[in-house]
Amino acid sequence: MVLVELLSGLSGLVKVKNCADIDSAVFKLHYRLTATLLFGFCLLVTANSLVGDPISCVHDAHPKMPDKVVNTYCWIHTTFTLPKYINKGYGRGTGVVYPGVGPHTPSDNLMYHAYYQWVPFVLFLQGLMFYAPHWLWRTWEGGKLESIVMGLSVPVMNRDERREKIYLLAEYLHSSIHYHNFYAIKFFLCELLNLGNSLFNMWFLNKFLGGTFLTYGIDVLYFTETNQDERTDPMIVVFPRVTKCNFNMYGPSGSIETHDLMCVLALNIINEKIYVFLWFWFVILAIISTLALIYRLLVFCVPAIRSGLLQKRARLRYKNGLDIITKKLQVGDFFLLYLLSKNVELVSFSSLMEELSSRLAKRPVHPDLEVSAPPQIPERYPLINENA
Repeated sequence: MVLVELLSGLSGLVKVKNCADIDSAVFKLHYRLTATLLFGFCLLVTANSLVGDPISCVHDAHPKMPDKVVNTYCWIHTTFTLPKYINKGYGRGTGVVYPGVGPHTPSDNLMYHAYYQWVPFVLFLQGLMFYAPHWLWRTWEGGKLESIVMGLSVPVMNRDERREKIYLLAEYLHSSIHYHNFYAIKFFLCELLNLGNSLFNMWFLNKFLGGTFLTYGIDVLYFTETNQDERTDPMIVVFPRVTKCNFNMYGPSGSIETHDLMCVLALNIINEKIYVFLWFWFVILAIISTLALIYRLLVFCVPAIRSGLLQKRARLRYKNGLDIITKKLQVGDFFLLYLLSKNVELVSFSSLMEELSSRLAKRPVHPDLEVSAPPQIPERYPLINENA
């Protein structure tokens, strides 16, 4: 119940808010889905009550070695495994009780595991990183789109009010033409940050997990297709469930006694599943983000693609009007129209495009259109700020 209450606090990231849609579906995969997953995993790892204590060490009964002290000591001072026992068989007659756990000497190479203390903090930091581009774009956008939509997203509206708002919006678009390029560039930079996040997080986790993350998912897939008796589970190698710990304390004569302990890391059962999922998700997210970025470049660079998108969204009845808009508008103007098409009701957007094309062509609007003549705008209705 505690975990459910914690996860319910993340619903605000996933919930679709009643405001202007200022980004793309791929953008939402980063700041809504990925960030929510990472914050959720952080809470899941933090809620140790799901699997009991995060670490439990086995030791001889000793009045000076209470379980809580020993467990806390080994959790703080890290545990270790021995690489020479990783790929060897274990069980009776082998001298190895678990992969990486066996008798050792001072000359043996030890692999220390301290990452599990930092897993919740790293997951939380990653969640902030994936949310940051959205926060940056929302700050740069500054509510501009929502202010110029003026309620045209509502399908049912008074005819005169609709004509009035379309006329004002077309007036703004016409008067501010060629002034939106920087607006589009800022969005493109945020999309670059999204792709950079996916690639950087894979590199960062590879460093965090000692150079094992880049091939982690491939190793797990390969393991599932081989005989488990012939190969060690890579999840156990990266996230060992049983490790060793040296506990030092003073003996009766004041000399230092070293107690060789075996510790069970129950929390790694969750960690290994989380990072397998993250490996596949980051790979998929990087591919999708790369394709989205290529698509955005094509849209920005090829006028024919922009023309096709406008035709699909606006359903203009006159090809000449579409040609005029495509030739006269620059990348930033098209990007603003693209966002408007996602937030303005279809009939209103089609009428807006016809009105805008007639202004760009410096000719009267076709008499069959809904906004065939400039409406009489009442003085009480404020004009849109042209510098918005």
